[in-house]
Amino acid sequence: MSHPVIAKGNVAVITGGASGIGLAAAIAFARAGMKVCIADVDQARLQEAATRLSSVTAATHVMTFVVDVSRAESVKELEHAVGAHFGGTDILMNNAGIQPGSTLLGEPDNWQRIIAVNMWGIINGSRIFAPNMIARGKAGLIINTGSKQGITTPPGDPAYNVSKAGVKAFTEALQHELRNTEGCHITAHLLVPGFVFTGLTAKGRTEKPAGAWTPEQTVEFMITRLEAGDFYILCPDNDVPRALDEKRMLWAAGDIVENRPPLSRWHPDYADAFAKFVKGG
Repeated sequence: MSHPVIAKGNVAVITGGASGIGLAAAIAFARAGMKVCIADVDQARLQEAATRLSSVTAATHVMTFVVDVSRAESVKELEHAVGAHFGGTDILMNNAGIQPGSTLLGEPDNWQRIIAVNMWGIINGSRIFAPNMIARGKAGLIINTGSKQGITTPPGDPAYNVSKAGVKAFTEALQHELRNTEGCHITAHLLVPGFVFTGLTAKGRTEKPAGAWTPEQTVEFMITRLEAGDFYILCPDNDVPRALDEKRMLWAAGDIVENRPPLSRWHPDYADAFAKFVKGG
C-alpha cells in the first residue's frame, strides 16, 4: 500500500531529478504508474535519466525539463510546461541541491549559489506550483528535501547548514499555511536524509560506505512515512540509530534553553556532558 496521491495517472515533478535521490524518487513514482517530469540544470544527465525511466514506464509518461531552480522565471516556465504537457501537478518534490563547500569568511560566491539553489529553489518551487495545485481541488504533496545538517548545524560547511535550516523553517511555515487555506488538499513534508551515497556526497569514492544509505533506500523510507502521514521524514543511517539523531537534536535545542555556547557538543568543555546525555545519564 502507498500514499493515495502516489497513484496511476497522477503527475510527479522532481527537481534535481536527473540523479541521486531525485532520480530514485522518479523511478519509484513511475513504477507506481505516475507520469513523471524530471527537471535538472544538466541536459546531458537528464537524457541519461530519461533513458533509465523509459525502462520502467512508457516514454510518453516521461518528461524532461532544463531548469535553474534559483531563478523564479525558470521555475515558472517549468510549471507552465508541466501543465501544458500533463495537465497539472499532483506531487512536487523540490529536491535540487548543491554542496560545493563553504567557509565563513571566504569568498561569497559559494554562499550565494548554495542559498540560491538549496533554499530559494525550494521557495520558488513551492510558491510557483502551489497555487495551481490548490486550485485543482485534488489531494497533492509538496516534498522539500532538507538535511540533518539544517537541524544540528555541525561545523564545517556553514552555507549549506544555513540553506537547509532555511528549508526546514520555510517548509514548516508552508504546511501551516496550506492547512489553513480553505479548500486546500495539499500537504507539505520535510524529507530529512541522513548520509546518502550520491554524486553530492561521494567526494571521489566509488564504493558506498557501510554507514550510508542508497538513494533507493531513502525513497522507500520516504514513501513509507508519507503513507503514515509524517511531516518530518527523518531518515536513519546504517551506523547512526534514530535515538542518537534525536539526542543530537535535543542537545542542539538545549544550547538555547541552557544558555550553553553554540555548537557546544563540539566544544571540549562539554564533551563529557554530551557523552553522558547521549547515554541517557
